[in-house]
Amino acid sequence: MPTYLSPGVYVEEVQGGARPIEGVGTAVAAFVGFAERGPFHEPTLVTSWNAYVAAFGGFVADTYLAQSVYGYFANGGGSAYVVRIGNTSMENGSAAPAAEPAALGGLRVAALPSAGGDVSVEVADADGENPPEDRFKLLVKQGDKVVETFDVSTRKNVKNYVVTQIRERSKLITATEAQGGALARPENQAVTLPAPAPAPNIPARLATEEYVGDLDERTGLGGLEAIDEITMVAVPDLMSAFGKGLIDAEGVKAVQMAIISHCEQMGDRVAVLDPPPGLTAQQVRKWRQHEAGYDSKFAALYYPWIKAFDPATGTNTFVPPSGHVAGVWARTDVERGVHKAPANEVIRGAIDLQTGLTKGEQDLLNPIGVNCIRAFPGRGIRIWGARTLSSDPAWRYLNVRRLFNYLEESILVGTQWVVFEPNDDRLWSSIRRNITGFLTEEWRRGALFGRTADESFYVKCDAETNPAESIDAGQVVCEIGVAPVKPAEFVIFRLSQFSDSTSLVSE
Repeated sequence: MPTYLSPGVYVEEVQGGARPIEGVGTAVAAFVGFAERGPFHEPTLVTSWNAYVAAFGGFVADTYLAQSVYGYFANGGGSAYVVRIGNTSMENGSAAPAAEPAALGGLRVAALPSAGGDVSVEVADADGENPPEDRFKLLVKQGDKVVETFDVSTRKNVKNYVVTQIRERSKLITATEAQGGALARPENQAVTLPAPAPAPNIPARLATEEYVGDLDERTGLGGLEAIDEITMVAVPDLMSAFGKGLIDAEGVKAVQMAIISHCEQMGDRVAVLDPPPGLTAQQVRKWRQHEAGYDSKFAALYYPWIKAFDPATGTNTFVPPSGHVAGVWARTDVERGVHKAPANEVIRGAIDLQTGLTKGEQDLLNPIGVNCIRAFPGRGIRIWGARTLSSDPAWRYLNVRRLFNYLEESILVGTQWVVFEPNDDRLWSSIRRNITGFLTEEWRRGALFGRTADESFYVKCDAETNPAESIDAGQVVCEIGVAPVKPAEFVIFRLSQFSDSTSLVSE
């Protein structure tokens, strides 16, 4: 209370009206995976693809972190935290050297990192009598077996130009044209390609603890615990490790359960999970029900994998969908709001799907919480599901879970001023007024269900919720109920024949 000691006019600032509660951010992703370089400790904030490249390098063959982060930003993601895992004993920033290309005249040919060893290339005559001088046949062998055959040309303006054909079709080699001069047909010969360098900083074996990490060391998932603004977590390189045999099926399940446990413990984020690659609809149904029987309102699963361009190999390759999906979540939050189900949205950068799904196959997957990605003629590749992995109908829909995360975090941050205030009716009234104002605004934005604000929510903070025992314990209790909007997942039109009987009556 101010003290007045001499006559005069005094101007004082006093708190009036409600203290506004501002909505927190809902679109901040976290990624855990392998990178070309960058720190192993402390999650790194990146706000664009260029920022990621500056901190962690570019695309790396046989890994999915860079692909996922790129897909995240391409689909509308705004910011993300990246945690690098791998062999922490290796020198930070070191990367394995690329294999030296072999010369076939003016053509430079090298083995892809995914090819393994014992790859050779043979130049032979094109089929037919008197073929043009620019035409020849390229045979790619692994051991003694021919695994790829290309009928190509040295002319750049034709469809079967050698560099283009190998870039688009080969899974074992890359080809580039040597600088200077026109490309001539190489002589008939065979060359063995140097073994490709392994993907940088990927260990021979990964333990589950590598993903789980440590809070004190700020590694793995443990490094994400200290960051409040994260709202979604993806670990796309879990599947690259599985594909390379660095971790087995039991390890995949253990890591995904650790991701879910992390999100449940934090209570303000949702896990975006990927299935193993190459599964049919029946196989993913079996995997979901028997091997990965997760039951959590803080996790969502998307199937199938999507095909995207991979600059590391110059080809289109299948990648797990989690990074692209997280970007769609962020885009939907910005354009419509977190209450809108992030479905019926186009996945930017998706060229094709690893498995094309029919309606009948989705009928098997949707009830068990598998969010399908489907291709529709004339409408592109879209997310066609918005469910969590929870068996509780109250938390079936993903947008409901994320809306509650948003409301809870916003109210938590916006009412910090309440701590140590006198616990009386004036405080209770202020709390009711502030939270009511915030929820009314959310109702106006369409986040809550009801024709009026009174039908959409209630806020109770009075002597009934705060008896003497609670006051003596230093507690102030506020009870809040909200009615979230739920998606129109099944749109049903009932049609029937109608006959105007009055027209049959003669006048």
